[in-house]
Amino acid sequence: MTENLSTTSVKILDKEYRISCPREEEASLQRAAHQLHDKMKEIKSGGKVIGLERIAVMAALNMSYELLRLKENQFENNTDAQQQIQDMMGKLDQALINLDS
Repeated sequence: MTENLSTTSVKILDKEYRISCPREEEASLQRAAHQLHDKMKEIKSGGKVIGLERIAVMAALNMSYELLRLKENQFENNTDAQQQIQDMMGKLDQALINLDS
């Protein structure tokens, strides 16, 4: 299993981190690190949060909040789609009943 792992470097706020991950997930890790870097840079440039640790926590909270909102929206959209399917099934059932009559 360790044969599939590789070590890659990511840079977040001028600090380099070496991280092991599966080879096939390296590109995703790089994109995630870039997104985190951008979020932390945005928070740092706001000037209200001081200290790398606090900036990292604020970035993590912001990104977690965004992820939860996306999941909630996806659930709502899925629920809407399920309701539409149920409505269509009811209409189809009614149309079949009318054909049999």
